[in-house]
Amino acid sequence: MPDLNLLIDGVERSVEVGTTASDLYAEQRNVVAVRVDGELRDLAVALDGAAAVEAVTIDSPDGLSILRHSAAHVLAQAVQQVNPDAKLGIGPPITDGFYYDFEVAEPFTPDSLKALEKAMQRIIKEGQTFRRRVVSDDEARAELAAEPYKLELIGLKGSGADASAAAEGAGAEVGAGELTIYDNLRRDGATAWKDLCRGPHLPSTRLIGNGFSLMRSAAAYWRGSEKNPQLQRIYGTAWPTKDELVAYKERLAEAERRDHRKLGAEMDLFSFPEEVGSGLPVFHPKGAMIRMEMEDYSRRRHIEAGYSFVNTPHITKAKLFQTSRHLDWYAEGMYPPMHLDEVRDADGEVTRAGQDYYLKPMNCPMHNLVFSARGRSYRELPLRLFEFGHVYRYEKSGVVHGLTRARGFTQDDAHIYTTREQMRDELASLLSFVLDLLKDYGLDDFYLELSTRDPEKSVGDEATWEEATRVLEEVAGDSGLELVPDPGGAAFYGPKISVQAKDAIGRTWQLSTIQLDFFEPELFELEYTASDGSRQRPVMIHRALFGSIERFFGVLLEHYAGAFPPWLAPVQVVAVPVAEPFNDYLADVVAQLRTAGVRAEVDAGDDRFNKKIRTATKDKVPFVLIAGGEDAEAGAVSFRYRDGSQRNGVPVPEAISLITDAIRQRVQV
Repeated sequence: MPDLNLLIDGVERSVEVGTTASDLYAEQRNVVAVRVDGELRDLAVALDGAAAVEAVTIDSPDGLSILRHSAAHVLAQAVQQVNPDAKLGIGPPITDGFYYDFEVAEPFTPDSLKALEKAMQRIIKEGQTFRRRVVSDDEARAELAAEPYKLELIGLKGSGADASAAAEGAGAEVGAGELTIYDNLRRDGATAWKDLCRGPHLPSTRLIGNGFSLMRSAAAYWRGSEKNPQLQRIYGTAWPTKDELVAYKERLAEAERRDHRKLGAEMDLFSFPEEVGSGLPVFHPKGAMIRMEMEDYSRRRHIEAGYSFVNTPHITKAKLFQTSRHLDWYAEGMYPPMHLDEVRDADGEVTRAGQDYYLKPMNCPMHNLVFSARGRSYRELPLRLFEFGHVYRYEKSGVVHGLTRARGFTQDDAHIYTTREQMRDELASLLSFVLDLLKDYGLDDFYLELSTRDPEKSVGDEATWEEATRVLEEVAGDSGLELVPDPGGAAFYGPKISVQAKDAIGRTWQLSTIQLDFFEPELFELEYTASDGSRQRPVMIHRALFGSIERFFGVLLEHYAGAFPPWLAPVQVVAVPVAEPFNDYLADVVAQLRTAGVRAEVDAGDDRFNKKIRTATKDKVPFVLIAGGEDAEAGAVSFRYRDGSQRNGVPVPEAISLITDAIRQRVQV
């Protein structure tokens, strides 16, 4: 008789005592693990004593992580089959794949990766099962005595340290609770291989199938520190089907074609001169034109929305960042100080002490000084201060990545000061403003992320944090967009909403951020006079709409693959004469376009006509105007669009109207 009552995928059912999750889902081949009372477990787990069970399918986020972690184990098994002297590091699942670190005498080569893939295929076809065993620290040390890096993790756990935080990915192997080893078992029950791991794993290697691939190898320091040995890391990817693997590789290839660093060089938009320094971009004329359009349109929209513009210096005395507490919490991300203004006499004695100056990493402390420069009334609130402020952050060299992770960049930074009563409405209005403006730049697929307090890196009291978080959560919920939690991801002074936007090939970018801050006004002793004459603290909202101009430029460049819509294109029209006699005719058309505010050029060079068309196509110009004898006689031009289509015999006034309308309406040609 059934005598075990369970809530199975939300439905109450009775099953026999001794039932495993594998028994429960025997007919559902896409179920690879379960959540038992909220905890991820292998299908082999017995359900006695459980209250609720949920299926984890291989195509779910948890299922994909389990698939990829299992593939990482098979990779490590293959490496030690091919090279028994290889020592194991850490092998966690990551976004879209997995990696595993190894200590080996020689770095991996493309040929060795191919050989490892074949070894993995043999293990997969063998259908080995993953079996979980709970072990004591001493048992784990005995079984893994030949693995020094595993022993180090076991030692950290045994000492009471947070071993899961010891290195990137360590949480996949050790953490809170019991220590476990996973055996890979052959069909006769013999152990083929074993690894320290928290799991869970697939029930069989067969489920990895042929949807995996080893992508590349690279050097990586153990536990991420240059003080430790350098290991060799193999990156791989795994998907439920071969078709999904192929689609992923196609997305990677398309992303490579769209790489903003590559397009920036090809289209002569920007560069990173070695003479200037890492992460410090230089914009060329065409790139600067795109940037100017981005900024000018943003300025117009901010004026319409009631913002006031300010400008602040690039450097400031240390005291400002001491007051804001950035030197307590953010010093590692700042450039080192410059010690200035010291005066010495003829004997070398200091007669006036110098002061430390810092390049500013953010604008908010200076905006607070603008607010406090004079008395403020409640009638002025909300006060919206806006600046395209250039800031400098010392990113580590391995983190710097083109325009999307630079060391010097321009934040489109706003700080809004409100009363507590105005706060919620201002946040709602601000989120709508942000989303509408991003849509104007061609992005329209969004979700929101709510970053909450990190107790180890924050100021202020818990009650105020809870209020701020609750208000942001309500505003985000009212937007109708999906809200994803980001525990511990807030800045030290307050929680934030970040807008996550998907680009043309489905990648997600974090763009706008909205942070609610009760504590900086307290630190700077900001006040306004309330309607009853009392002095009150304002609430401060930090908002970066693009994140930075440079980063948003890079995102748009990849989103459009360089083919910017007409309003943003650096050159909007190129006029190509069929032959030299028509140069002057098209020059007159271009002059009319320029009078109408269009960025237009005549290609009057010596190249042949077809070469000029190819050049305009390569430069991704929105409109190419062509004119020959018939066009000139009719006072017309022929349009050639970026997709190769053509429209002939368009009267010049109509052509100018078509172009200016497309620019004004920000059409996505």
